[in-house]
Amino acid sequence: MNESMIVLAILDGLSFAALLFLVALGLTLVFGVMNVINVAHGSMFAIGGYAAATVGIWAASIGISGYASLLLLPVVALAVGAFFGGAMETFLMRPIYRKEPVLQLLVTFAAFMVLEDLQKMIWGTQPYAVSAIVDALGAVEVFGITYTRYQLFVLPLVAVGVFLLVRYFLRHSLLGKQVVAVAHHRETAAAIGINVKRICLLAFVAGAALGALGGAMSVQTTSWVSGIGSEMIVLSFAVVATAGLGQIEGAFVAAILIGLARSFSVYLAPELEVLVPYLIMALVLMLRPQGLFSVAKARRV
Repeated sequence: MNESMIVLAILDGLSFAALLFLVALGLTLVFGVMNVINVAHGSMFAIGGYAAATVGIWAASIGISGYASLLLLPVVALAVGAFFGGAMETFLMRPIYRKEPVLQLLVTFAAFMVLEDLQKMIWGTQPYAVSAIVDALGAVEVFGITYTRYQLFVLPLVAVGVFLLVRYFLRHSLLGKQVVAVAHHRETAAAIGINVKRICLLAFVAGAALGALGGAMSVQTTSWVSGIGSEMIVLSFAVVATAGLGQIEGAFVAAILIGLARSFSVYLAPELEVLVPYLIMALVLMLRPQGLFSVAKARRV
């Protein structure tokens, strides 16, 4: 493996890690606040991609530039998160918050199956592809390797920006501190006057929007096909489990670790590409069942 291949593997790994982190962050946020493993989160990723592709095709048809289309991506993600995330939290999750976790898991899985069929009804099974944003930004040479500016700069900067923004929001804003309070102990938070229902709705919508943002960013470089959400949700679970459930900083590091490992495996052992993220997860869980960044807690009886 020569120097050029190493550089290319690192760049590929970091750009993939950026997308993976956005989706895993949404999953982490929902679990951290609501203690719910949202299987339907993969559908937010897929719908975000389809919606962004649709908007991108429409924007190109009326002459909107690729630069302007880039600004539409967070708008699309927020719209998907507000509509689908808000509907799921209000009508599906809210009635079963106090039910058994297995029921919550089954409900989110059922929602995932319904949303998968909904995608086929709306967008069909033919692949979608948009490249106006990537084409507008162009490419640059890095150590003699031609690489798109979108993957080199935009994806990592968006991921880092979102990470810092969410971290600042949770640590320094009043609403963010309320989110943290609900995540730590819902009953105590309610007792001191925090509107727990509003916080749960906010967390679910934000999580769905982050998943949709990951899809909206990813569709610019990937041909979008039916079922693409399934692969991403499984990889996101690997990131979350490796980091530790509810660990935002940990998810950031774990996404980079898994992204780089997956990228290097493509060049060194392509047959192991799919397996590597889960091998990392399995190894971490054998050594630290609570994840790399979680602290083991005594079980409450």
